[in-house]
Amino acid sequence: MRRHLVTALLVLAVVALFATPLLLDGASEYAGTDSQATELIEESDAGYEPWFESVFSPGSSEIESGLFALQAALGGGVLGYVLGRLKGRRTAEQTARRTAERTGRQAAETAATPPATP
Repeated sequence: MRRHLVTALLVLAVVALFATPLLLDGASEYAGTDSQATELIEESDAGYEPWFESVFSPGSSEIESGLFALQAALGGGVLGYVLGRLKGRRTAEQTARRTAERTGRQAAETAATPPATP
């Protein structure tokens, strides 16, 4: 029962973390930090020239958003694979250790019992 209460409270906390900024400042416009930094630099120094140009510039904001989502999905997949692999390795080691302990106990019990006399 306590585990379910903790889970419910954690879910509510996460929802509150996302909902609070939206409720407090719902009329604001959400922009990426790259565009905000560019605007700030252009406001502070009108003669600023970038050091380099982008190698690839997507045709529209939808394509840019899709590429960002693809990058996030690939990163999530790699992270999930690595975490699953580590968990599987730990589980296999624990299983091997338990099997070795069980086999060692059985061998000790067999050695400790006297042979049956006819």
